[in-house]
Amino acid sequence: MSSMPRPDATSHGRFNLEQQRKRAKDLLKAARADEPDALARILRHIPPRETPLKLADTQFIIARECGFPSWPKLKAHIKALDFSRRKVAERGDRDMATLHIRCGSDIEHSLRTVGFGGDFLEFSDPFCIGPLRDLSPTELMTLRARFLAEVSGMAEGDVLARLRKGYAALDDLERYERLVLWFEHDSYDQLILAYLLYRLRARPTKARVELVAVESVPGVERFIGLGQLAPDLLAWLWQWRRPVEAPLLELGTRAWQALTADGPEPLRALVASGTPALPMMGRALARHLQERPAEESGLGLTERLTLEIVRDHGPLSVGKTFSYLMREYEPLPYLGDLMFWWLLQPLATGPEPLLDISETHREWPHRLLALTERGRAVLSADIC
Repeated sequence: MSSMPRPDATSHGRFNLEQQRKRAKDLLKAARADEPDALARILRHIPPRETPLKLADTQFIIARECGFPSWPKLKAHIKALDFSRRKVAERGDRDMATLHIRCGSDIEHSLRTVGFGGDFLEFSDPFCIGPLRDLSPTELMTLRARFLAEVSGMAEGDVLARLRKGYAALDDLERYERLVLWFEHDSYDQLILAYLLYRLRARPTKARVELVAVESVPGVERFIGLGQLAPDLLAWLWQWRRPVEAPLLELGTRAWQALTADGPEPLRALVASGTPALPMMGRALARHLQERPAEESGLGLTERLTLEIVRDHGPLSVGKTFSYLMREYEPLPYLGDLMFWWLLQPLATGPEPLLDISETHREWPHRLLALTERGRAVLSADIC
Protein backbone atom coordinates (compact mmCIF):
# COMPACT_ATOMS: atom_id res chain seq x y z
CA MET A 1 0.00 0.00 0.00
CA SER A 2 1.18 3.49 -0.70
CA SER A 3 -0.11 7.01 -0.25
CA MET A 4 -0.87 9.50 -3.00
CA PRO A 5 2.07 11.92 -3.23
CA ARG A 6 1.68 15.64 -3.65
CA PRO A 7 3.23 16.90 -6.86
CA ASP A 8 5.77 18.82 -4.78
CA ALA A 9 6.65 16.08 -2.30
CA THR A 10 7.42 12.40 -2.10
CA SER A 11 5.65 9.40 -0.60
CA HIS A 12 8.81 7.29 -0.32
CA GLY A 13 10.77 9.65 1.92
CA ARG A 14 13.92 10.05 -0.21
CA PHE A 15 15.03 13.54 -1.23
CA ASN A 16 17.79 14.70 -3.55
CA LEU A 17 19.39 17.90 -2.30
CA GLU A 18 20.41 19.20 -5.72
CA GLN A 19 16.89 18.61 -7.02
CA GLN A 20 15.43 20.56 -4.11
CA ARG A 21 17.87 23.42 -4.70
CA LYS A 22 16.77 23.55 -8.33
CA ARG A 23 13.11 23.56 -7.30
CA ALA A 24 13.79 26.53 -5.02
CA LYS A 25 15.51 28.45 -7.84
CA ASP A 26 12.69 27.62 -10.26
CA LEU A 27 10.10 28.80 -7.74
CA LEU A 28 11.97 32.07 -7.21
CA LYS A 29 12.13 32.65 -10.96
CA ALA A 30 8.42 31.92 -11.39
CA ALA A 31 7.46 34.19 -8.49
CA ARG A 32 9.51 37.07 -9.90
CA ALA A 33 7.61 36.54 -13.17
CA ASP A 34 4.34 36.86 -11.19
CA GLU A 35 3.14 33.37 -12.14
CA PRO A 36 -0.10 32.81 -10.16
CA ASP A 37 0.66 29.26 -9.05
CA ALA A 38 4.07 30.23 -7.71
CA LEU A 39 2.67 33.23 -5.84
CA ALA A 40 -0.09 31.09 -4.33
CA ARG A 41 2.46 28.55 -3.10
CA ILE A 42 4.50 31.28 -1.46
CA LEU A 43 1.51 32.93 0.23
CA ARG A 44 0.60 29.62 1.86
CA HIS A 45 3.76 29.92 3.96
CA ILE A 46 4.93 33.56 3.89
CA PRO A 47 2.61 36.54 4.53
CA PRO A 48 2.59 39.41 2.00
CA ARG A 49 5.46 41.86 2.43
CA GLU A 50 7.22 44.69 0.62
CA THR A 51 10.75 43.27 0.61
CA PRO A 52 11.79 41.32 -2.51
CA LEU A 53 11.85 37.55 -2.39
CA LYS A 54 15.23 35.89 -1.94
CA LEU A 55 16.44 32.38 -2.63
CA ALA A 56 16.37 31.70 1.12
CA ASP A 57 12.63 32.41 1.05
CA THR A 58 11.87 29.91 -1.68
CA GLN A 59 14.15 27.36 -0.05
CA PHE A 60 12.00 27.77 3.06
CA ILE A 61 8.88 27.19 0.93
CA ILE A 62 10.35 24.04 -0.60
CA ALA A 63 11.29 22.72 2.84
CA ARG A 64 7.77 23.33 4.16
CA GLU A 65 6.22 21.64 1.12
CA CYS A 66 8.46 18.65 1.77
CA GLY A 67 7.25 18.46 5.37
CA PHE A 68 10.15 20.16 7.19
CA PRO A 69 10.07 23.32 9.33
CA SER A 70 13.08 24.90 7.62
CA TRP A 71 15.62 24.51 4.84
CA PRO A 72 18.43 23.62 7.29
CA LYS A 73 16.24 20.84 8.71
CA LEU A 74 15.62 19.43 5.23
CA LYS A 75 19.34 19.56 4.42
CA ALA A 76 20.25 17.89 7.70
CA HIS A 77 17.77 15.09 7.08
CA ILE A 78 19.11 14.45 3.57
CA LYS A 79 22.65 14.32 4.95
CA ALA A 80 21.52 11.89 7.66
CA LEU A 81 20.01 9.62 5.00
CA ASP A 82 23.26 9.67 3.03
CA PHE A 83 25.30 8.93 6.16
CA SER A 84 23.02 6.07 7.20
CA ARG A 85 23.23 4.44 3.80
CA ARG A 86 27.03 4.60 3.84
CA LYS A 87 27.15 3.08 7.33
CA VAL A 88 24.87 0.20 6.36
CA ALA A 89 26.87 -0.41 3.19
CA GLU A 90 30.07 -0.58 5.29
CA ARG A 91 28.73 -2.76 8.09
CA GLY A 92 24.95 -3.22 8.07
CA ASP A 93 23.91 -6.26 10.08
CA ARG A 94 27.04 -8.26 9.33
CA ASP A 95 28.43 -7.92 12.86
CA MET A 96 25.96 -10.53 14.15
CA ALA A 97 23.96 -13.47 12.79
CA THR A 98 20.71 -11.60 12.20
CA LEU A 99 17.12 -12.48 11.38
CA HIS A 100 14.80 -9.72 10.18
CA ILE A 101 11.15 -10.44 10.99
CA ARG A 102 8.35 -8.63 9.18
CA CYS A 103 4.61 -9.21 8.70
CA GLY A 104 5.01 -9.34 4.92
CA SER A 105 7.64 -9.47 2.21
CA ASP A 106 7.36 -5.80 1.25
CA ILE A 107 10.77 -4.67 2.57
CA GLU A 108 12.84 -7.77 1.91
CA HIS A 109 14.20 -6.56 -1.43
CA SER A 110 14.85 -3.06 -0.07
CA LEU A 111 16.82 -4.47 2.86
CA ARG A 112 19.00 -6.38 0.41
CA THR A 113 19.34 -3.34 -1.87
CA VAL A 114 20.58 -1.09 0.88
CA GLY A 115 23.12 -3.61 2.15
CA PHE A 116 21.60 -5.84 4.84
CA GLY A 117 22.65 -9.46 4.55
CA GLY A 118 20.78 -11.24 7.35
CA ASP A 119 18.02 -13.79 6.92
CA PHE A 120 14.42 -12.69 6.48
CA LEU A 121 11.27 -14.18 7.98
CA GLU A 122 7.78 -13.26 6.84
CA PHE A 123 5.22 -13.92 9.57
CA SER A 124 1.96 -12.62 8.16
CA ASP A 125 -1.06 -14.25 9.77
CA PRO A 126 -3.53 -11.29 9.62
CA PHE A 127 -4.81 -11.34 13.19
CA CYS A 128 -6.69 -8.08 12.55
CA ILE A 129 -9.48 -10.15 10.95
CA GLY A 130 -11.03 -13.44 11.88
CA PRO A 131 -11.14 -15.56 15.05
CA LEU A 132 -8.45 -15.49 17.73
CA ARG A 133 -8.24 -17.93 20.62
CA ASP A 134 -5.79 -18.73 23.42
CA LEU A 135 -4.53 -21.93 21.80
CA SER A 136 -1.28 -23.76 21.18
CA PRO A 137 0.49 -22.72 17.95
CA THR A 138 -0.68 -25.89 16.19
CA GLU A 139 -4.30 -25.38 17.22
CA LEU A 140 -4.16 -21.68 16.38
CA MET A 141 -2.78 -22.43 12.92
CA THR A 142 -5.64 -24.85 12.27
CA LEU A 143 -8.24 -22.31 13.36
CA ARG A 144 -6.67 -19.56 11.29
CA ALA A 145 -6.18 -21.72 8.18
CA ARG A 146 -9.85 -22.61 8.12
CA PHE A 147 -10.84 -18.96 8.27
CA LEU A 148 -8.21 -17.67 5.82
CA ALA A 149 -9.13 -20.32 3.27
CA GLU A 150 -12.66 -18.89 3.29
CA VAL A 151 -11.34 -15.34 2.82
CA SER A 152 -8.81 -16.13 0.10
CA GLY A 153 -10.53 -18.93 -1.80
CA MET A 154 -7.39 -21.07 -1.42
CA ALA A 155 -7.47 -24.69 -0.31
CA GLU A 156 -7.27 -24.99 3.46
CA GLY A 157 -4.28 -27.31 3.18
CA ASP A 158 -2.36 -24.77 1.10
CA VAL A 159 -3.12 -22.00 3.60
CA LEU A 160 -2.04 -24.22 6.48
CA ALA A 161 1.23 -25.07 4.73
CA ARG A 162 1.95 -21.39 4.22
CA LEU A 163 1.17 -20.53 7.84
CA ARG A 164 3.28 -23.43 9.10
CA LYS A 165 6.43 -21.93 7.56
CA GLY A 166 6.09 -18.80 9.68
CA TYR A 167 5.00 -20.47 12.89
CA ALA A 168 7.66 -23.18 12.63
CA ALA A 169 10.40 -20.59 12.12
CA LEU A 170 9.56 -19.10 15.53
CA ASP A 171 10.65 -22.42 17.06
CA ASP A 172 14.01 -22.32 15.25
CA LEU A 173 15.68 -19.10 16.40
CA GLU A 174 18.66 -20.48 18.27
CA ARG A 175 21.18 -19.98 15.48
CA TYR A 176 20.66 -16.21 15.52
CA GLU A 177 22.44 -13.66 17.67
CA ARG A 178 20.04 -10.84 16.83
CA LEU A 179 16.36 -10.65 15.90
CA VAL A 180 15.07 -7.41 14.40
CA LEU A 181 11.32 -6.83 14.31
CA TRP A 182 10.22 -4.34 11.61
CA PHE A 183 6.70 -3.05 12.30
CA GLU A 184 4.58 0.02 11.67
CA HIS A 185 1.73 1.52 13.64
CA ASP A 186 -1.46 -0.02 12.24
CA SER A 187 -3.52 -2.86 13.66
CA TYR A 188 -2.37 -5.38 11.03
CA ASP A 189 1.23 -4.93 12.18
CA GLN A 190 0.66 -4.33 15.87
CA LEU A 191 -1.51 -7.40 16.48
CA ILE A 192 1.13 -9.59 14.85
CA LEU A 193 3.82 -7.82 16.87
CA ALA A 194 1.84 -8.54 20.05
CA TYR A 195 1.81 -12.24 19.21
CA LEU A 196 5.55 -12.30 18.49
CA LEU A 197 6.32 -10.54 21.77
CA TYR A 198 4.06 -13.01 23.57
CA ARG A 199 5.91 -15.93 21.96
CA LEU A 200 9.33 -14.44 22.77
CA ARG A 201 8.36 -13.95 26.40
CA ALA A 202 6.94 -17.46 26.70
CA ARG A 203 9.99 -18.98 25.06
CA PRO A 204 13.02 -16.69 25.56
CA THR A 205 15.83 -16.72 23.06
CA LYS A 206 19.52 -16.09 23.63
CA ALA A 207 19.47 -13.61 20.75
CA ARG A 208 19.38 -9.87 21.21
CA VAL A 209 15.88 -8.75 20.20
CA GLU A 210 15.44 -5.29 18.67
CA LEU A 211 12.45 -3.39 17.33
CA VAL A 212 12.05 -0.87 14.53
CA ALA A 213 8.63 0.67 15.24
CA VAL A 214 7.47 3.39 12.86
CA GLU A 215 4.42 5.64 12.83
CA SER A 216 5.73 8.63 10.88
CA VAL A 217 8.65 9.48 8.63
CA PRO A 218 10.00 12.98 7.95
CA GLY A 219 8.89 14.23 4.57
CA VAL A 220 6.19 11.58 4.08
CA GLU A 221 2.83 13.32 4.21
CA ARG A 222 0.75 10.18 4.76
CA PHE A 223 2.86 7.34 6.07
CA ILE A 224 1.01 4.04 5.63
CA GLY A 225 3.70 1.40 5.78
CA LEU A 226 7.36 0.49 5.59
CA GLY A 227 6.83 -0.98 2.14
CA GLN A 228 6.27 2.46 0.64
CA LEU A 229 9.70 3.74 1.72
CA ALA A 230 12.82 3.98 -0.38
CA PRO A 231 15.64 1.59 0.63
CA ASP A 232 17.68 4.48 2.06
CA LEU A 233 14.94 5.09 4.61
CA LEU A 234 15.34 1.56 5.98
CA ALA A 235 19.03 2.27 6.52
CA TRP A 236 18.07 5.48 8.33
CA LEU A 237 15.49 3.67 10.48
CA TRP A 238 18.09 1.04 11.42
CA GLN A 239 19.81 3.59 13.67
CA TRP A 240 16.54 4.14 15.58
CA ARG A 241 15.92 0.51 16.49
CA ARG A 242 15.42 -0.14 20.20
CA PRO A 243 16.07 -3.15 22.43
CA VAL A 244 13.05 -5.29 23.28
CA GLU A 245 13.10 -5.51 27.06
CA ALA A 246 10.79 -6.83 29.78
CA PRO A 247 8.14 -4.05 29.67
CA LEU A 248 7.62 -4.51 25.94
CA LEU A 249 7.46 -8.29 26.22
CA GLU A 250 4.92 -7.89 29.02
CA LEU A 251 2.84 -5.51 26.92
CA GLY A 252 2.79 -7.92 24.00
CA THR A 253 1.69 -10.72 26.31
CA ARG A 254 -1.08 -8.63 27.86
CA ALA A 255 -2.22 -7.54 24.40
CA TRP A 256 -2.38 -11.10 23.10
CA GLN A 257 -4.24 -12.27 26.18
CA ALA A 258 -6.74 -9.42 25.74
CA LEU A 259 -7.16 -10.15 22.04
CA THR A 260 -7.95 -13.80 22.75
CA ALA A 261 -10.28 -13.09 25.70
CA ASP A 262 -13.98 -13.89 25.48
CA GLY A 263 -15.09 -10.24 25.50
CA PRO A 264 -13.74 -6.76 24.75
CA GLU A 265 -13.27 -5.53 28.33
CA PRO A 266 -9.64 -6.67 28.81
CA LEU A 267 -8.71 -4.98 25.54
CA ARG A 268 -10.52 -1.78 26.52
CA ALA A 269 -8.71 -1.76 29.85
CA LEU A 270 -5.36 -2.20 28.13
CA VAL A 271 -6.10 0.61 25.69
CA ALA A 272 -7.09 2.86 28.60
CA SER A 273 -3.65 2.28 30.14
CA GLY A 274 -2.01 4.10 27.24
CA THR A 275 0.43 1.19 26.73
CA PRO A 276 3.45 3.33 27.73
CA ALA A 277 5.95 0.66 26.66
CA LEU A 278 4.79 1.23 23.07
CA PRO A 279 2.03 3.87 22.72
CA MET A 280 1.41 3.06 19.06
CA MET A 281 0.25 -0.41 20.08
CA GLY A 282 -2.47 1.09 22.26
CA ARG A 283 -3.65 3.28 19.40
CA ALA A 284 -3.73 0.29 17.05
CA LEU A 285 -5.69 -1.76 19.58
CA ALA A 286 -8.15 1.12 19.97
CA ARG A 287 -8.64 1.14 16.21
CA HIS A 288 -9.11 -2.63 16.26
CA LEU A 289 -11.90 -2.21 18.82
CA GLN A 290 -13.68 0.13 16.41
CA GLU A 291 -14.30 -2.83 14.12
CA ARG A 292 -16.79 -4.18 16.64
CA PRO A 293 -20.39 -3.43 15.55
CA ALA A 294 -21.65 -0.07 16.79
CA GLU A 295 -24.82 -0.18 18.85
CA GLU A 296 -26.60 2.40 16.69
CA SER A 297 -25.95 0.99 13.22
CA GLY A 298 -24.45 -2.46 13.71
CA LEU A 299 -21.49 -1.37 11.58
CA GLY A 300 -17.78 -1.54 12.28
CA LEU A 301 -15.74 1.52 11.34
CA THR A 302 -14.46 0.09 8.03
CA GLU A 303 -18.02 -0.76 7.01
CA ARG A 304 -19.27 2.71 7.88
CA LEU A 305 -16.40 4.42 6.07
CA THR A 306 -17.05 2.27 2.99
CA LEU A 307 -20.69 3.34 2.91
CA GLU A 308 -19.62 6.97 3.29
CA ILE A 309 -17.18 6.67 0.39
CA VAL A 310 -19.84 5.17 -1.88
CA ARG A 311 -22.28 7.87 -0.79
CA ASP A 312 -19.75 10.64 -1.44
CA HIS A 313 -18.25 9.35 -4.71
CA GLY A 314 -20.37 6.49 -6.02
CA PRO A 315 -21.28 4.57 -7.90
CA LEU A 316 -17.65 3.56 -8.17
CA SER A 317 -15.55 0.42 -8.46
CA VAL A 318 -14.43 -1.70 -5.53
CA GLY A 319 -10.82 -0.85 -6.35
CA LYS A 320 -11.45 2.90 -6.31
CA THR A 321 -13.43 2.57 -3.09
CA PHE A 322 -10.47 0.83 -1.49
CA SER A 323 -8.15 3.55 -2.79
CA TYR A 324 -10.29 6.29 -1.22
CA LEU A 325 -10.35 4.35 2.04
CA MET A 326 -6.57 4.05 2.19
CA ARG A 327 -5.75 7.59 1.00
CA GLU A 328 -8.37 9.74 2.67
CA TYR A 329 -10.90 8.09 4.95
CA GLU A 330 -9.19 5.46 7.10
CA PRO A 331 -7.52 7.05 10.16
CA LEU A 332 -5.05 4.17 10.56
CA PRO A 333 -4.79 2.20 7.28
CA TYR A 334 -4.31 -1.50 7.88
CA LEU A 335 -6.28 -3.52 5.33
CA GLY A 336 -5.05 -5.32 2.25
CA ASP A 337 -7.31 -5.29 -0.78
CA LEU A 338 -8.33 -8.94 -0.44
CA MET A 339 -9.29 -8.39 3.22
CA PHE A 340 -11.33 -5.37 2.15
CA TRP A 341 -13.20 -7.43 -0.44
CA TRP A 342 -13.99 -10.01 2.24
CA LEU A 343 -15.32 -7.29 4.56
CA LEU A 344 -17.62 -6.02 1.80
CA GLN A 345 -19.49 -9.30 1.42
CA PRO A 346 -21.87 -8.98 4.40
CA LEU A 347 -22.83 -5.47 3.29
CA ALA A 348 -23.99 -6.76 -0.10
CA THR A 349 -25.29 -10.26 0.56
CA GLY A 350 -27.37 -9.95 3.74
CA PRO A 351 -31.18 -10.15 3.77
CA GLU A 352 -31.31 -6.33 3.68
CA PRO A 353 -28.15 -5.35 1.79
CA LEU A 354 -26.59 -1.93 2.33
CA LEU A 355 -24.57 -2.05 -0.88
CA ASP A 356 -25.43 -3.12 -4.40
CA ILE A 357 -22.64 -4.74 -6.40
CA SER A 358 -23.15 -4.69 -10.16
CA GLU A 359 -21.13 -5.83 -13.19
CA THR A 360 -20.46 -9.11 -11.39
CA HIS A 361 -19.09 -10.63 -14.59
CA ARG A 362 -15.94 -8.53 -14.10
CA GLU A 363 -13.04 -9.18 -11.73
CA TRP A 364 -14.01 -7.99 -8.27
CA PRO A 365 -11.83 -4.82 -8.20
CA HIS A 366 -13.79 -3.53 -11.22
CA ARG A 367 -17.30 -4.29 -9.97
CA LEU A 368 -19.41 -1.21 -9.22
CA LEU A 369 -20.68 -0.33 -5.77
CA ALA A 370 -23.78 1.75 -5.05
CA LEU A 371 -25.76 2.41 -1.87
CA THR A 372 -29.12 0.76 -1.46
CA GLU A 373 -31.98 2.65 0.17
CA ARG A 374 -31.31 0.65 3.31
CA GLY A 375 -27.67 1.71 3.17
CA ARG A 376 -28.64 5.38 2.91
CA ALA A 377 -31.04 4.99 5.81
CA VAL A 378 -28.41 3.39 8.04
CA LEU A 379 -25.92 6.12 7.24
CA SER A 380 -28.43 8.85 8.01
CA ALA A 381 -29.37 7.03 11.26
CA ASP A 382 -33.02 6.78 10.18
CA ILE A 383 -32.84 3.02 10.84
CA CYS A 384 -30.64 1.13 13.26
